[in-house]
Amino acid sequence: MALTQMQLIQSLGEAMSWFERELNWGVPPTELRHLIGRIGELYAALITNGQMATEVNQKGYDIISGLGERISVKTTAVMKGSGLISFNQNTLDQVDRVIILRINTEEMQIETLLDKSVEETWELLGKPNSAGRVSVNQSKLVKKPKIRSEIPVIRSAEFEEFTVQELATGTIELLSTGKLVNIAKPELRRIAAKLGISIQNSRGNPHNTRQLGSMIIRELRARAGMDA
Repeated sequence: MALTQMQLIQSLGEAMSWFERELNWGVPPTELRHLIGRIGELYAALITNGQMATEVNQKGYDIISGLGERISVKTTAVMKGSGLISFNQNTLDQVDRVIILRINTEEMQIETLLDKSVEETWELLGKPNSAGRVSVNQSKLVKKPKIRSEIPVIRSAEFEEFTVQELATGTIELLSTGKLVNIAKPELRRIAAKLGISIQNSRGNPHNTRQLGSMIIRELRARAGMDA
């Protein structure tokens, strides 16, 4: 059965929370590949107004967009510039579009590294290896400026020229005079300092963007007499 947009949002939020919890328990991202892949597919379905492929291990693609595009989704949690993203060259002819995502494990945000047609993606791929797989090095992927998400905002708060927003998936966005701040954590830390909010948890580890943003929103809404 196809998931509604609201169900996609709820599933993505739960999967991200589960992923963050596992990381906090010390589980390395390399042991969470299935969860990482699921997060990527849910996010891609959400941003393309699409649906997950109807068959298990669907050949070639993972998502059907709202426009009927067959999309292959690859998701990584590798934070360094290198690392290969590979595809089966024998099934790429069944794909219309390629989306490569990265889960930023420091900020707990989902980043789009690549979103191109399969024809454009072929230009980035190297020669096939002995197993018939073609790859692109993560360092070659086009880094695009962060674009405002279309995922609904569930809570927000104002501070000076800033607006801190929490999306339905738990992602935090920071706007300055209405414009999205691409790297939010430094500004969130400055806001937290002005509000007297610690940037570290009880174990002495720094809060990530999701945690810090949520705490700031809660504090500001409490000061304004609003529901947390």
